[in-house]
Order: sequence, then structure tokens, then C-alpha cells
Amino acid sequence: MALRARALYDFRSENPGEISLREHEVLSLCSEQDIEGWLEGVNSRGDRGLFPASYVQVIRAPAAEPPPPARYANPSQGSDDDWDDDWDDSSTVADEPGALGSSYPDYEAAGGVASGRYRLSTRSELSLGSRGGGSHPAGHPHPPGGSGAKSSATVSRNLNRFSTFVKSGGEAFVLGEASGFVKDGDKLCVVLGPRGPEWQENPYPFQCSIEDPTKQTKFKGMKSYIAYKLVPSHTGQQVHRRYKHFDWLYGRLAEKFPVISVPHLPEKQATGRFEEDFISKRRKGLAWWMDHMCSHPVLAQCDAFQHFLTCPSTDEKAWKQGKRKAEKDEMVGANFFLTISVPTGPGAGLDLQEVESQVDGFKAFTKKMDESALQLNHTANEFARKQVTGFKKEYQKVGHSFKCLSQAFELDQQAFSAGLNQAIAFTAEAYDAIGDLFADQPRQDLDPVMDLLALYQGHLANFPDIIHVQKGALTKVKESKRHVEEGKMELQKAEGIQERCNIISFATLAEINHFHKIRVRDFKSQMQHFLQQQILFFQKVTQKLEEALHKYDSV
Repeated sequence: MALRARALYDFRSENPGEISLREHEVLSLCSEQDIEGWLEGVNSRGDRGLFPASYVQVIRAPAAEPPPPARYANPSQGSDDDWDDDWDDSSTVADEPGALGSSYPDYEAAGGVASGRYRLSTRSELSLGSRGGGSHPAGHPHPPGGSGAKSSATVSRNLNRFSTFVKSGGEAFVLGEASGFVKDGDKLCVVLGPRGPEWQENPYPFQCSIEDPTKQTKFKGMKSYIAYKLVPSHTGQQVHRRYKHFDWLYGRLAEKFPVISVPHLPEKQATGRFEEDFISKRRKGLAWWMDHMCSHPVLAQCDAFQHFLTCPSTDEKAWKQGKRKAEKDEMVGANFFLTISVPTGPGAGLDLQEVESQVDGFKAFTKKMDESALQLNHTANEFARKQVTGFKKEYQKVGHSFKCLSQAFELDQQAFSAGLNQAIAFTAEAYDAIGDLFADQPRQDLDPVMDLLALYQGHLANFPDIIHVQKGALTKVKESKRHVEEGKMELQKAEGIQERCNIISFATLAEINHFHKIRVRDFKSQMQHFLQQQILFFQKVTQKLEEALHKYDSV
């Protein structure tokens, strides 16, 4: 006989792969062996998936008459727009003993001020054994009710351990599992600006140029590479870096800063790496990348970035030491969120509904911007192709036709025809030159626009993961509030979850505001450049035509 179980409590699925249960419902089990507190089975509606083992009782004897089937539909698995799809699975903040007072310590009030290191933790100082209501291993969901103790309620963990919310450390932080020492230099401050939360500005702003890409060799010429000269304005000392150094830095920053949009590097290329056009295009892409790095208040001050900018090119030992230090950085994952300092005091709190609305609005904005950027990139690329090939060919075809007319007229040997023949020949040359102007023009106006679009498409690709972390934190807050309303969780624990969610929300809104600020700056500058180059182009065309026109004055 097939294994069966009866649901002891209602369970609402919140992730792909889970199924909902209704109290007293009889289920068919795929196996009696649980996996980290979860069983797999089929409910009375025919839905197959996972559910908490502690929510059901295995039926050893023949099953009794099943109760009527549940009346509500299985929640949908979500669409591409459903940010909450893979965010919950089973363990708990309630399992982490502790109160709000220790879950988010005040940075300034923490001990160790003289040493510049602050012990920050979202864990409680109480031991597991000191808490009423018993304890459960992490990853095993607790059934509702039980002994009646509020501490038995849990905020679930994500089943999908590969989700961004989990991998970033956001889940562990919100659930109160982060603990580490934060140095003064590691603190990232969010302040309230005129547009809401903002990253605190870099007190020592700087820029860095990328020039003179040169081909170099090593291993007695067996291996070749391109080195770029970097000159940071705050040191004035040039260093040389290869693309692999940029790539290493990008990897470190993307891992360390889960709620910051680290700009993407220009794409790698296996062949044609030493061709002049490719080297020039990559240098321009790296220049945009560097500009965004230097413009970001957090990224610009990161130790790994400063090491990249300042370590002498010839000091291999110093480079490796700095590289190892960056790779051993402890302020990553859940501990990264400990470094974020947010506004406190009256009026500094966040309304979670308002935050959710702002984030949803930004999500819609990025989706529309991404679509329009793809469209503009396609249009610009197609128009540039026509200018380089089609327009040049057509204008030069016109020029060739004028030239043929001029050659025909030259068969007339009379003196009064000479001036006309020369003017028509000059017109032919003018149209030939205009064709060359069309072919060269995309380098001046359309290519820079497409370079900027490529950079922003990288940013737009980053934000779904950033928003995913914030949405994941918000889901945990909603779950903890539900537990409080049902009398299953202490208010103090739920407040700790909300306060940690606020930290992630402050950082997310600060990053969104920085994106908008830099976007307005960049597109204003690029559109001005584009129109200026268009004007110069048509002025050159006009000049060519006017010069040709004046040749007829003496005819």
C-alpha cells in the first residue's frame, strides 16, 4: 500500500517546488525519508512537491475516509515578474535566540572605539538551551501551535539555496546569523538626501584616465598581451594593468557588494585582440567603466580598487599581497551587511509599503529602459552600418556620375566650356568626399552612444539581483509580522527582522538614487556630444557643397 500522511496544520506554499496543505488533508508520500525536514508527496488536488515533515503525521494503518478536498487553488508558480518566487525555505529567526537590542547594535555605541574595530552581530548572547519551547535544528520547519510558546514560530529559509537572496548573505543577515568585526574604514554610510537615502559622498573624489594601450610580451616573446596606462588623479602616479587585472577586480567587487551595481567590463574576445579597432573600442569601454567606478561613493573607496589603482606595476610582491588580502576579506556575504550604517532617530525610519512601491516602480523603470536601450542600440547600429556602407556608396555613385558628365563635356574643346567642366568635376569630388564623411561619422557620434548603452545594459542586468535581495528581506518581514499577529512570535524578534530589512532597504534605495543621478549626468553629456557632432558633420557637408557651388560663379 502506498505511503500516506495526514496534514496536522495548514501550510501555504511560498516557493516553486512546494505544495500547500490543508489541515486534515490526506497526502500520498513519495518517500517516508525526510530531506532536511522536508517530505515530498502529492496533495489531494494532485499537486506534487515539498512540504514540512513536522506538519504531517504518517498514516501507518489503512487510511480513514479523507476529508472533503480543499477549496482553494494551488498558488501559481509565478511569472517572470514575480520577484517572490524562490525566496522561502525553512529555518528560522526564532531559532536564533536574541532580542532587538543585540540584533542591530548602534555603530557608535559599540565597544572598541579606540581600536577602530567594532564587534557587530545579529546573534543573541543567549544560549539555545536557555530558551523556552525547545529547539530545532536549522533547516527544519516548526509546526504552528505546539506548546503555545511564541518562540516556537519560525521565519522560513529559502528552499532554493542558489537564489541571489541566499548566495548574497542577505537571508543569513536578516535571519540574524551575521557576526564580525567592522573597522572604521569598512563602514558604508547611508544618509538622507533631498531625494531620499543616498550613499555618503566620497570626501576625496578623484578620476582616473586610461590611455596608451600597448602590446607587451613575456616569456621571451612567447606570450603577448595589451597593457593599459592608468593615471589616478589623487596620486598622479601611473600604473599599467592588463585586462586580466580588471577582470579579477570586477570579480572581487561583484562578490563583495551584493546591493551595489558594479559596472560590467567590456566583453572578452579570444581572437583579434591585437587589432587596432578592437583595442581602441576596448579602451573606450574601460574608460567608461573607470568613470563609473570613480564616481561611486562606495566602490571608489574600496580597498581592492585602491590597491588596483595604486600598487606599482613593477612590485609583483606587493600586488600579490594586496590581492590575497582582498580575497581573504571577511566582510563579504552576510557580514557585508554589518558594514552598512543607516540613519537613526526621529523621522529616519522607512515605511516598508512605500519602499516596496518605490522598488516596484524602479523595477518597471529598468525593464522599460532596458527595452528602449536595446531598441536604440539596434537602430543606431543599423544606421551606422548604412552610413559606413550604403550612404558612402550612394554619395560616391552620385559623384562618379557627375565625373562622367564632366569627362563628356571635356570633349568640347571650346574655351568657354572649361570653367563649367572644372566646376562639375569639383562637384563630383565634393560628393565623393561627402561619402567619406558619412562613413567616418559613426565613430564621432553613434559609437559613443552605443558604448554608453552597453555600459548601462550591464547596470540594468545587475538590478534584478539587487532587487531580489531587498524583496527577499521584505518577504521575511511579512512572514514575521504574520507570526506576531497569530501570537506565534515575540514582537521583539519580529522587530529585529524588520530592522535588519531596513538596512538592506536603505542600501537598495541609496543605490537606486545613485543610478538615477549618474544616469542623468551621463545621458545629458552624451546627448549633447551627439548633437554637437551631428551639427559639425552637417556643417562639413554644407561646407563641401558651398565650395562646389562657388566654382560656378566664374563660369
